[in-house]
Amino acid sequence: MTNLYACPHTLKDMTFEGTRDAAGLPEDGYYVSDVERYPVKNHLPDFCYPRTASPSDQQSLNWYKDNAQVYDDYLPLTFETFGVDEDAERNHMIDLLEITPAQSILEVGCGTGRDSERIAARLNSEGRLYLQDISPDILSIAIDKFSEKKFKPEINFSLANGSYLPFKSRSFDSVFHFGGLNTFGDIKRAFAEMVRVTKPGGRIVVGDENMPAWLRETEFGKVLMNSNPHYRYDLPLQHLPIEARNVKVEWIIGGVFYVISFDVGEGEPYANLDFEIPGPRGGTHRTRYYGNIEGVTPNTKKLAQDARQKSGLSMHRWLERAINKAASEELGADDV
Repeated sequence: MTNLYACPHTLKDMTFEGTRDAAGLPEDGYYVSDVERYPVKNHLPDFCYPRTASPSDQQSLNWYKDNAQVYDDYLPLTFETFGVDEDAERNHMIDLLEITPAQSILEVGCGTGRDSERIAARLNSEGRLYLQDISPDILSIAIDKFSEKKFKPEINFSLANGSYLPFKSRSFDSVFHFGGLNTFGDIKRAFAEMVRVTKPGGRIVVGDENMPAWLRETEFGKVLMNSNPHYRYDLPLQHLPIEARNVKVEWIIGGVFYVISFDVGEGEPYANLDFEIPGPRGGTHRTRYYGNIEGVTPNTKKLAQDARQKSGLSMHRWLERAINKAASEELGADDV
């Protein structure tokens, strides 16, 4: 069993204090970091942080507590409403992960494990699947499902907040989430956490309800948004981190669930900002941004444009020459 856990508060390594089972795995006790203690009961660690859930997270916890036992009974109605096959739609999303059998994969908000089982079936004995959810009531159903079936990869369950993931940085080849992001207490931070725990070059796939803009004023859209307010949530593109590369968006399940997939890069995208741009304006992308000078009158601007054109230089080169010449005359050649 590989330990990829880290304190969700400090991201520091943790040690386990407590009893272990016959295989040496943590059974009951605490994972202890430099400032926090997280309980483990019956092999299930509780890494939920912050200790007090945000209002939206608490609302989700309350809903799942009331509906966990009937969740799997009613969920298929969503697919039946739109006349689509649940297995095909879920497998399409999982296809976007581009799984290879020996990968390490994290599913954030695994729910009752409907997608988890499909992901596990694509991994071999060298693979690892970490399944996380914030709701103990809903996660217990997934745990029961996996206890009744035999899968090849190493399987790990944990309670945690999707915006404060309890994993070491760059631990996973892929991260998957479907069906809860809209109600996360901090969506931007959740995306940032998914990127943090994913290896550079890895894949992230997320999705949830959203009525696309072109359908919101139709009867179709208005009826569905009235029945289920979750369809009103906006597409969360503004929350994507700068590391997102090759971003793709599509709508599935009747066209009212978005799926965002992207590769994980490092830092801002690359661009050559320093080559000389041909043409009258000249300069580089960078000098055009940082090289602003004090505003001038329209007449002065026109004189500069006329002089630039007559010189045959770009405006960038003409200004540099004119400013250097004026500065040299004012300050003296030795000071310029």
